[in-house]
Amino acid sequence: MLSMLSGLGLGLSLIVAIGAQNVFVLRQGIRREHVLAVVVICALSDAALIIAGVAGLGFVIAAAPWLVVVARWAGALFLLTYGILAARRAWRGDGQVLDASEPVSRTAPSAGGTITTTRTALAPVILTVLTLTWLNPHVYLDTVLMLGSIAATHGEERWLFAAGAVAASILWFTALGFGARYLGRWLRTPRSWRILDALIAVVMIALAISLVLPVLG
Repeated sequence: MLSMLSGLGLGLSLIVAIGAQNVFVLRQGIRREHVLAVVVICALSDAALIIAGVAGLGFVIAAAPWLVVVARWAGALFLLTYGILAARRAWRGDGQVLDASEPVSRTAPSAGGTITTTRTALAPVILTVLTLTWLNPHVYLDTVLMLGSIAATHGEERWLFAAGAVAASILWFTALGFGARYLGRWLRTPRSWRILDALIAVVMIALAISLVLPVLG
């Protein structure tokens, strides 16, 4: 039980931070778009990486560090592109509002015309969350290498440690995705969404720069 609690604590400490994946889950939760799919993909991806780390994949990555370099540049490029698109939405605005009492797919008339909250298709959302998860080099460094190495110190109870870490991911992404909808009351105007997209753009672009700085420095 102590090993499981240790895994739970370490797992939460690694994922409860402002990152590209968390920002995307938060945005989808606020928009109430494909939240279950996003939460399940994030949790299953984390579980797969944790299990791989405990099973010994960390040694493979340590022996082939170029894999992390490839993930670093690919992830930085994707984050930069996503950040630019978010900045474009913030600059132009898209007439988007959110009625906290209705699902995001609702279309309603307003005094200034018709305001439509367009629902994004499932496929692009899945592709985005998979890319944000699997092209993030910190996932391999933290989840696979660090967590896998610490799990090894628990000996025969290393799988209990892994179970605790997996539980941490499930709890966090479920709370983040489904709890975000309660922020809807503050996002009832297009201006609010432009501010949110501006913040997302700053986070994404900053993360992209932080990924390549160690290589360029």
